[in-house]
Amino acid sequence: MIEASVFTLGNGLRVIHHRDEATAMVALNVLYNVGARDEDAAHTGMAHLFEHLMFGGSVHIPDFDKALEHAGGTNNAWTNADYTNFYDIVPAHNVETAFWLESDRMEALAFTPKSLEVQKDVVCEEFKQVCLNQPYGDLMHHLDALAYTVHPYRTPVIGAELSHIQSVTLNDVREFFYSHYAPNNAVLAVTGNISLERTRELADKWFGPICRRNILSRNYQPEPEQTAPRRVTVEGRVPQTMIVKAYHMPGIDHPLYPAADIITDILASGRASRFYQNLVLASDLFTQADASVTGTDEPGLLMTRGLLCPDTDVDSALEMLTTQAESIIANPPGKYELERALNKFESTTIFGNIGFANLASNLAHAEMHNTTIGEQLERYRCLSVDDIVDAARLIIRENNSSTVIYRPTGQ
Repeated sequence: MIEASVFTLGNGLRVIHHRDEATAMVALNVLYNVGARDEDAAHTGMAHLFEHLMFGGSVHIPDFDKALEHAGGTNNAWTNADYTNFYDIVPAHNVETAFWLESDRMEALAFTPKSLEVQKDVVCEEFKQVCLNQPYGDLMHHLDALAYTVHPYRTPVIGAELSHIQSVTLNDVREFFYSHYAPNNAVLAVTGNISLERTRELADKWFGPICRRNILSRNYQPEPEQTAPRRVTVEGRVPQTMIVKAYHMPGIDHPLYPAADIITDILASGRASRFYQNLVLASDLFTQADASVTGTDEPGLLMTRGLLCPDTDVDSALEMLTTQAESIIANPPGKYELERALNKFESTTIFGNIGFANLASNLAHAEMHNTTIGEQLERYRCLSVDDIVDAARLIIRENNSSTVIYRPTGQ
């Protein structure tokens, strides 16, 4: 059990703390409740752009990285469809520097034309490198646009196209910042060799004076239920054909989410999994096969995918991939198969929380969902075979599927 203390500042910032005396370091993790789903349709990629802009200087700090490095610290950040996350790791005796830095950029960014242009160039280069020059790099552009018709999840986090990023103005940046980046729209997790009393003192000193803000409400439409299968074939500079078949599934807080997540482990986690045994070893159609979930707050996707051997008939391979996914219903997992998947999930979760830095991120995410890591784990521990089959029947249906066939150009 991970012991953690939670308190809330007067401006709405939730703070969660866990002490680890085995380290000489402290991690600060600030999780903002803003992601790609909060963007304007004409300015997709904005949340990811902001991940970069938050390092471009704030009111009193022209160079975030330099100030942290002088304190012996490191930092990084990530963005997904739902959240933007920033974390800093510093020696415990310099922890106040991290509180100062994070609070200053929460209060206000510098919003300079130079910083905006620099970070736009950085993000555009990342877009080109990841989406345009990397094999299968634009796969999620095709899959998301096929699976979603109205929900903002139809656009990948990095953005729909370069022009959306290139056209962002300083006014757009200001509006997005003051509508989303605020103490009442964030969770601060503090882990490592720092006491709860010291954490309260520094949180009050540095974050307490920041005013609450009016957070822009989410007013987009929910994705309607899919009633017929969808399929698209695309071509690109890829070494072999890939099949991706995705099914709509509940969001992370839904009671069936843990079962859906474990389904992908039964199908594709490890050499004993069904995909590896039946698609890779026992057939000559696939070189690789896996399954995963997008893990989003709102209804996301359960994805199955396979890389095909040369000259493989696509329809035959797709039928085999589908049959193996549906085997969860036709041939439910036995007690040992389910127990193996649950044990692997539990061990991964436990080991993933041993490091104080990872723990900070996971504590912040759990607190954002008004739960604890222990409660999240318990949702999986109590799963039964019937739960797995019920989730599979709801999710793994042909009319609920979207398939992308990604071929090498000219095939």
